[in-house]
Amino acid sequence: MKRIGIFGTSGMAREARDIADALGYSAVFVARNAEERAAFHDSGDVILESEVGNYKDMPYVIGIGEGAVRAKIAARHANTVRFGNLIHPSATFGCGQRQHIETRSGVIICAGVRFTSNISVGDFTLFNLNATISHDSIIADYVTVSPNACILGNVSIGEAAWIGAGAIINQGSSDRKVTIGNNTLIGSGAVIITDCDADAVYVGVPGRKTK
Repeated sequence: MKRIGIFGTSGMAREARDIADALGYSAVFVARNAEERAAFHDSGDVILESEVGNYKDMPYVIGIGEGAVRAKIAARHANTVRFGNLIHPSATFGCGQRQHIETRSGVIICAGVRFTSNISVGDFTLFNLNATISHDSIIADYVTVSPNACILGNVSIGEAAWIGAGAIINQGSSDRKVTIGNNTLIGSGAVIITDCDADAVYVGVPGRKTK
């Protein structure tokens, strides 16, 4: 059976394993250290991060929810391993969208995710269950889109932003996209109708800045 390495041993890594299984891959988890490996009690092989150079025969993804952590791991291993993508077979894509995503590295797309068309997707992005991403949007590197989030058309999401479960980012226009700044967290269930600053937290309906 084909193998794929998954950095992480927690819940998101196990969700990535589910996608791997649906694609016919056997997952090999990558623990940060010996203590993390010893604490792992699920099924599956586990190696240490320090050992990944010995397993260059397989692609890797990073099964960790926080984009900033994914960025650090990707940087540490940029010249060590080959990063692939995990795309659940139930995800759907508009014209040419799947082909674009396949040019990226480290993308994880869970079951039920819907992309329309002309969406720019960055490396090491994570799209969780049943998220929807609409036309002419830009999703930068290391963005996390949580379950059931809805990103409408003409939206730009900055690097390592986190879009919470069930959040809605309302539509921009072809002249001016609604923009979410780098490293910004959009709370679960929030409805965003205007631009959001970088390094901030927005919650509520309509979304308001709390940090």
